[in-house]
Amino acid sequence: MTTSLIDGKLIDRELIDSKEVAVRSISVMADGDLEDFRAVVHPLARNRESVDEPPATRGHGPEAFYATALWLRGAYAELRWDIDTVVAEGDLVAVHGTMSGRHVGPFVSYGENAEPAKVFPPTGKTFATTQSHWFRIADGKVIEHWANRDDLGTSLQLGWVPPSPVYLIRMLLALRRARRAARRSG
Repeated sequence: MTTSLIDGKLIDRELIDSKEVAVRSISVMADGDLEDFRAVVHPLARNRESVDEPPATRGHGPEAFYATALWLRGAYAELRWDIDTVVAEGDLVAVHGTMSGRHVGPFVSYGENAEPAKVFPPTGKTFATTQSHWFRIADGKVIEHWANRDDLGTSLQLGWVPPSPVYLIRMLLALRRARRAARRSG
């Protein structure tokens, strides 16, 4: 174990590195390219949150995590995470912060069969909601990720809930378009 003296305390350097990797893996979601993901995501990494995401996100490794980033960026402009707290113990890192952005593209959630399940057409509204991300680190890279998010808070701020009658119709039309596009590409 290598240690460093920080603020008069002896700190395990490995825990500091794990925290930095976890925080970096979040920040590249907003603007990183595939090489940035390869620097922080293990080739065998698994994102437990991908069950509601597009098919390309459901694999392993940097490419799947990058696909998640592209999916989020397609729906939200000005995407960012402000990190409040980072805690590490052993190979586990917990990060608490706030995700924010502006809803500019359709946000598509997917079912277990990897088909579009719900589509929220763009509202142009902004949001800022808290999230906690959990990471397992191996070989200096993220090998596992899962999260707890305030999805209801996001939905309320973006006007998804409660939906107006007009927005419900927009959702249904957007879902039909998304399903057709998925069948054409599949």
